[in-house]
Amino acid sequence: MKKIGILFGKERSFPEAFIERVNQKQIPGVEAEPVHIDKVMQGEPSGYAVIIDRISQDIPFYRAYLKNAALCGTAVINNPFWWSADEKFFNNCLATKIGVPVPRTAILPSRDLPTDTSDESFSNLAYPMDWDSIFSYVGFPAYMKPFAGGGWKNVYRVTSREDLFAKHAETGQLVMMVQEEIIFEEYFRCYCIGGKHVRIMSYEPRNPHHLRYVADFHPDAQKLAQMTDLVLKINNYLGYDFNTVELAVRDGIPYAIDFCNPAPDADAASVGTDNFEWVVETAANYAIERAQGHRDDLDNLTWGEYLKRSISGQKLS
Repeated sequence: MKKIGILFGKERSFPEAFIERVNQKQIPGVEAEPVHIDKVMQGEPSGYAVIIDRISQDIPFYRAYLKNAALCGTAVINNPFWWSADEKFFNNCLATKIGVPVPRTAILPSRDLPTDTSDESFSNLAYPMDWDSIFSYVGFPAYMKPFAGGGWKNVYRVTSREDLFAKHAETGQLVMMVQEEIIFEEYFRCYCIGGKHVRIMSYEPRNPHHLRYVADFHPDAQKLAQMTDLVLKINNYLGYDFNTVELAVRDGIPYAIDFCNPAPDADAASVGTDNFEWVVETAANYAIERAQGHRDDLDNLTWGEYLKRSISGQKLS
């Protein structure tokens, strides 16, 4: 029996619907269930051919469990090694090398010293930094947000250098990035599952959270194809099996705003009935595909083009 597990926290609508959908299909030799962990021994298999991870970004114990499971052959969605290494600033850096339009972005050191460091720990950092060059590059207004993500927490819109310094003083030990504001005509949140299935959804980030999918943008066929290609390119280079990409369209150009969302919102109440149905059905089919292709005691993870090309000495694009 090839078991498919889903590892999750407080969310209920997607995990429960996913398990039900996989089992409804009655695929011989395949079944789905919530992941059950009662012990974790080094080098011992998890018992799952596939695990969909929805929560390990918040629980280090789960991330360690998933790495051990992957080492023993489980196809973990998403790759826990790459997810641990990735962050949003790197995503933007990579985008500049593979031809994906992104806002001008710079990273800032934390306002407060990290625990167990002192001023002497930062002997390689100029003081003051070249703020004039940074602000000239990014421009104002801009957005300041944590370089490693965190949803919509600790996100600031800044309108001047004084405003940025004042808000930066509130961020403690967080490492922040400051990013050009894209004044968009249209905005889309795009699911990508399996590196091949794309769902482009109208999205309005200026609405309250529960109304963000209540948007009515209508891209033509050419724009849809362009955005689909960008979404596939981003996810294939990063190696994510399950991710969302946010695209802001300015002057006809889709800019990738946020594309490091390996546990994206899939709650029925927020994404809407049609989008929820697509995510559940597509995720179920893809998990079954991965279970059927599972190879015992071998690496069953997805590795992105960035790593594969780096190892083989190929150019990124």
